[in-house]
Amino acid sequence: MAGLWVRRRQLALLAKRSLPTSLQIRHHDAEDLTLLELTGGTNLRNCTPEEYRSLRELYISYERYAAVGNDIQLTLKERDANELIMCEKKREYEKGIMDPTKFTPGYHFFEVVLHKIKKSPLFHMLRKMPKGGALMVLDTSICSVDYVISLTYRENLWVCTKDNGCNVVEFRFSQDKPKVAQEPDCEWQPMEKLREYRGEENLKKYLRVRLSMFPLSSFRTNDHAWDHLMEIFTLVKGLLHYADVWGDYFYNALEEFYADGVQYLEVRSMVPKLYCLDGSLLPERITIKIYKETLERFKKDNPGFIGCNLIYAPFRHITPEELTKHIDICTELNKEYPGFVVGFDLVGQEDRDHPLSGFVEQLLKLPDNINFFFHAGQTNWYGSHVDANLVDAILLGTRRISHGYTITKHPLLMRMAKYLNIAIEVCPVSNQVLQLGSDYRNHPAATLIAENVPMVISSANPAFWRANPLSHDIYMAFLGIAPMNADLKFLKRTAKNSLRYSSLKDEAKAAGMEKWKKEWDEWIDAIVEEKNKDKGEYCSERNKD
Repeated sequence: MAGLWVRRRQLALLAKRSLPTSLQIRHHDAEDLTLLELTGGTNLRNCTPEEYRSLRELYISYERYAAVGNDIQLTLKERDANELIMCEKKREYEKGIMDPTKFTPGYHFFEVVLHKIKKSPLFHMLRKMPKGGALMVLDTSICSVDYVISLTYRENLWVCTKDNGCNVVEFRFSQDKPKVAQEPDCEWQPMEKLREYRGEENLKKYLRVRLSMFPLSSFRTNDHAWDHLMEIFTLVKGLLHYADVWGDYFYNALEEFYADGVQYLEVRSMVPKLYCLDGSLLPERITIKIYKETLERFKKDNPGFIGCNLIYAPFRHITPEELTKHIDICTELNKEYPGFVVGFDLVGQEDRDHPLSGFVEQLLKLPDNINFFFHAGQTNWYGSHVDANLVDAILLGTRRISHGYTITKHPLLMRMAKYLNIAIEVCPVSNQVLQLGSDYRNHPAATLIAENVPMVISSANPAFWRANPLSHDIYMAFLGIAPMNADLKFLKRTAKNSLRYSSLKDEAKAAGMEKWKKEWDEWIDAIVEEKNKDKGEYCSERNKD
C-alpha cells in the first residue's frame, strides 16, 4: 500500500505543478486536489506537452486505483502468478481487439460454452481458483443436468407424458400409478417403460434439452426466457422434492461446487414440503433437517469446506396474506435452526408486478435477527415500478442486492449501496441468458467495478445453462466485464468479498478466511510452479498461436 500511496502522491505533485498558482495556494496537500481542479479549470489545450502527459497519466492512474481490487497488495509469489494470469488474459483480449469474432465474451454463452471456453488456458486457471463463496444460487438449479438425469433411474419413478410419449411434463415417485397430474391430459407410465419405448440414448438427449435452456440463445422477449426457466423449475419439482432424493441432490451439489473451487454457499430456497412414496407431505422443518444433516456429513468428508447458510425465498407473485404465512414459517425455522436459516428474499421475475413496495407492511414484521437479501433491479426497465424495487430494498435494510442490473442507472442508489456497504450479487451468465444483455462488455457491473461498489460474483441457476457452478461467471466477469488491466487483485478481492459479505458471524468468517487462504496459497504455488517449468517461455510460446 505504501508504494501505491507514493506513486499517487508523485502524480498529484506533477499535476499540481501544472496548475495555476491560485489553486496551488488553496491546497497544501496535493492529494486534496479534485479532478476538476487538476484540469486547472481551463482548456487543457493551454497545457504544455509535458503537463498534458503528466495529467493524462494521473487520470489513467486515478481511474485504475479507484476500481475494485485497488486495496489488495500482492505477495511476491502472487505477483509471479499474476504475470502468467495476465499474459493469458491479455492474449485473449488483444486477439479480440484484432479480430472481434475471436473474443469469447462478445458471444452468447451458449455459442461458446462447449468449445471456445474449454480451450482457454485462462479459463483452466480460473476453474482451479479458490473462489470463496457463491452467495446467490437457487437450490433446485445447482446440480448438473447429467446428475438430474441419473435420478430418473431410481425405483418407483413415474412420468406423465403427452403427444404419445414425446413430451414429458411431470415426474413423480410412487408405489402405485399416480391419480392426479399438473396437466389433466397427460398419461402416467413407469419411467422404465418410457425409456424402453423411446430408447435410452434418445431419451437422455431429450432430457438434456428439456432440463436446461441450452441451446436457445435468443428469445422473442425477456418474458419468454423467464417462461422457459420456470418450465424447468416445474419439471424438476417432482424429481427433487421426493424426500429420499432431496439430501442426495444437495450432497452432490456441494460436491460439484467444491470441485469448482467454491468453499461456501448461501442457498435461496422455498423450503418445499417434501413428499414420501405414499404421497404424504412432510413439514418444512424436515426439509431443513435434511439440509443440515447432509451439510454436516459433507463437511466431515471435506474438512476444507467452510459451510452453507440458507435464505428463505418464496416466489414474489403472491398475495400479502400468503406472504404473512411465509414470514411465519421463516420465523419458526429460524428459531429451530438459528445458525442456518438466516435470511429472507422474494424471488421470481420482477417485470410481472408484485413490487416490494406492496409488501412493506408484512416484511417489517420479520424479526430483526433475520436479514433481508433482496432480488432487485433484475430488469432492463428504467424509472418504472420494476426498478423501483432497488429503492425499497435499500430502505428495508437489505444486506445484499441480487443482480441489481439497473442500479447503475440510479447514481444515488449506487452511492447509497457503497456508503451502506451493500454488496451487489452479480450473475453475468444468468443476466445474458434471461435476455438482459447480449455482450458481456456492455454489462452494467463494469460501472460497479470502476466505482468500487461492493460486489460479489455468483451464478444463480448454473445447471440450467450447463455452466460450471461458478467458473464460467468468474471467467466472463474477469475477461468480459472488468477492464483489461484488472488482474489478480480483482480476483482476490471478489473472492474475499464473497466471505466478507456473507451471512457468517465474525468468528466463522475468520475461520472461513483461513480455509480459503490455505487453498488460495496452494493455487498460487501451482501457477508459479507451472510458470517456472516453462522457464519464462510459457507466454511467448502461447502467443504464437
